[in-house]
Parts: sequence; C-alpha cells; structure tokens
Amino acid sequence: MEQQSTALARISSVETAAERTAGTTGKGLAVLAPAAAAALNLLADAVRRGGADHDDIVQALKAAGVHEAFASVFDTASERVMESAADPYDFGERLHADNLAGAAGDVRRAFKWL
Repeated sequence: MEQQSTALARISSVETAAERTAGTTGKGLAVLAPAAAAALNLLADAVRRGGADHDDIVQALKAAGVHEAFASVFDTASERVMESAADPYDFGERLHADNLAGAAGDVRRAFKWL
C-alpha cells in the first residue's frame, strides 16, 4: 500500500530572483505571478491532503492581508491604464480601467464574507 506524504511541500531547488527573471527583460513584474499562484496552490494542496484546516488557512490569508495585496494589483493596473491613456475620456480605456477597479472591489468583498 502506497503511503501518502504528510509534508506540505518539498523543496527540490532554490533559485535566486536574478536566476528566475534572467532573460525576461520586458516582461516586468509579470514573472512574479507564477510564484504567487504556486504559493496559493501549496495551501490548496495542504487542505486537499488534510494537512491543514481550511478555516485556519482562510483566517491566515485574511490576517496576512492577501486580499488587500491582490486587490492592490488590480487597483494599480487600473491606475496605470488611465495614466497611459492618450484620451482619458476614451470609452475603451475607461471601461478597461473600471473593470480592473471593479475586480479589486470584488476581491475585497469576497474576503469580507469569509
């Protein structure tokens, strides 16, 4: 019978920020998104395996301000869209910025109800 690991994660290698972003000139901060997704997937895997209580993880995420950090990404993107818009009254640009700002609000509201 195969035995399941109770470890939350196994570290197989360590990369520096310079190594991870080498050759990504022009991609900016978007290279950080996979790291953020991987960290959240580790928490989901811990809940799935039963190694962590889902309520404890949700409370830890709230205490750490993950929702504010995530919403801040959308808020900042919305601001950048409007700053880079040639015409601040362009419907397409405003709609894009408003959608990003709305996504930030949705993230905050989702955590409010947890």
